Amino acid sequence: MNTDRDHVHIQIEIPPNVLISDVVRVLKSHSSLILKKRFKFIREMYIEKDGIWSVGYFSSTIGLDEERIKRYIAWQGKKDKPQKFRLF
Repeated sequence: MNTDRDHVHIQIEIPPNVLISDVVRVLKSHSSLILKKRFKFIREMYIEKDGIWSVGYFSSTIGLDEERIKRYIAWQGKKDKPQKFRLF
């Protein structure tokens, strides 16, 4: 996982019997709760029931280019200002 100024890059493996939209929904809802608990300014910016993430997402399969994708994710944010954080 790595971040850029306005988005997050996450490489995860999802079993074929699990919907990508379900995984994204869970990631967004859980990370939203964790960030709201950790940072007061986020709690103050968003109404309790509202999430902090936008509605959309992008998903793609990796195939044989897994190492290239890992390098791309690791490189994100380095051209501007690195912004790394841990959710757990």
